[in-house]
Amino acid sequence: QLQLVESGGGLVQPGGSLRLSCAASGFSLVHATIGWFRQAPGKEREGVSCISSNGGSTNYADSMKGRFTISRDNAKNTVYLQMNSLKPEDTAVYYCAAVFTLSSGCLIRPPFYNHWGQGTQVTVSS
Repeated sequence: QLQLVESGGGLVQPGGSLRLSCAASGFSLVHATIGWFRQAPGKEREGVSCISSNGGSTNYADSMKGRFTISRDNAKNTVYLQMNSLKPEDTAVYYCAAVFTLSSGCLIRPPFYNHWGQGTQVTVSS
């Protein structure tokens, strides 16, 4: 059974850091493009970042550039999202998603992905 599981969320103070993990089971991430998305209460799901299957291409939403870093370890079948300088407006449920594609690039648009995890809550508050 193909499954994505996010972990690493929690409560952090403004200016703090968290590292989210997206672990795959039932399939290999080697040929999958992975995206991170988030959804705050009352808001639409928005793109955060993505990474191509070989890690050679990454994209970030403008508000995350310079603060978030996406990476992957195909040997561990896991993709990471390092989040630094967190702000209260970063509070949301964070989801990872996968799509199997031969593309060398990646898009941070939800319709592009067809496998989703259940999400992990990130709360930034003092």
